Amino acid sequence: GNKSQNARVKALDDFKCGRIRALVATEVASRGLDIKELPQVVNYELPNVPEDYVHRIGRTARAGASGCAVSLVSPDETSLLRDIERSMRQKVPFMTPPRFEIGPSEIPESTGAQATQPRRPQPQTAQTPPAQKKASTRRRRRSRAGSGRARSEQR
Repeated sequence: GNKSQNARVKALDDFKCGRIRALVATEVASRGLDIKELPQVVNYELPNVPEDYVHRIGRTARAGASGCAVSLVSPDETSLLRDIERSMRQKVPFMTPPRFEIGPSEIPESTGAQATQPRRPQPQTAQTPPAQKKASTRRRRRSRAGSGRARSEQR
């Protein structure tokens, strides 16, 4: 975000000494961070380059330590996941949390497969008593009848 370098350094120091338990970093900010004993990495989105993924999750296994890396993968990122697996020459364990599996009976009626046009607001003049109606704010058009000239000639 819009943090100063001093604020970034303080946040990193607070994380390293345990004053804060989680640190969120952008792709750019995460490069060059040296954090010992990093038990978990969560990838909100997959990097475009497989080597960047390996670099990120490698932070959990420095000096023989072990850790956990979790990546949130959207359907449009499956090709990135395949590229990462090819680069590492191994499959990344994949799971869908049970509460995120949506069966046909769980889809709300309003999000069915049928496309609908947005509804236009219906005029409420019939429901509004005459005393509560607002005065019309529409301008009346003046008739141009009889001028005999086309619009382009009037200008």
